[in-house]
Amino acid sequence: MKNLFNSCLIAFSMYSKIPMPKSDWKKENMTYVMCFFPFVGCVIGGIVWLSFLLLAKSNMGQPFQTVLLLLLPVALTGGIHLDGFLDTIDALSSFQSKERKLEIMKDPHMGAFAVIGAIAYFFMAYGIWADVTIETIGVIACSFVLSRILSGLSVVCFPMAKESGLASSFANAAQKKTTRIVLVIYLLILCVTMLLYQPFFSAIVFATASIVYGYYFYTSKKNFGGITGDLAGYFLQLCELLVTIAVVIASKIS
Repeated sequence: MKNLFNSCLIAFSMYSKIPMPKSDWKKENMTYVMCFFPFVGCVIGGIVWLSFLLLAKSNMGQPFQTVLLLLLPVALTGGIHLDGFLDTIDALSSFQSKERKLEIMKDPHMGAFAVIGAIAYFFMAYGIWADVTIETIGVIACSFVLSRILSGLSVVCFPMAKESGLASSFANAAQKKTTRIVLVIYLLILCVTMLLYQPFFSAIVFATASIVYGYYFYTSKKNFGGITGDLAGYFLQLCELLVTIAVVIASKIS
């Protein structure tokens, strides 16, 4: 029970800026971190959903509301996944060898392609979040949970690109079989709940997330030989953006 509690603390301490009691980052305390990773998504998605509902009743202008909703997940995560997204953009844009791409991802300096990627990402996100509605915000908020379930599964299922790094540390410390079972159970519960809540938009969410997940696996294996923590962050950010785009487009044509 103590290990479970510590794993939960580590998950929130690592993947969010939500204040948590200190926990010892020993291997036994990191065993079930990925099992609690989706809970971070629950909190973030819940806050985004509630904020949307509150802002919709406020007198604030649409541009300010959109920017606030766009930046809220970044503030709550501390930008850890966005950092991985930008590092991956730099590496993929280099067209170098696998080894060199991994070196580029470790480089603390931001390259030109990461800057371009960040600008393009936020412009696209702003444009699409401006069209999110009361009808679609629920399933979009749930995508914060879905992306973390899939990201957690990749850590315990996909090959690692290297033996060092954050993703490798969590993968090596994890009880992989138990973590896989727990995350699959989460996925099934989320799938049933969302489909009962809004069948059409939920189907769009899962279809889009599945395509992005397949792309994530293929790109990681082809370009890096496996995944890293940065690549997991890249997937998470890309998944949440493309799911939002897909849902909003579906709402316009349905």
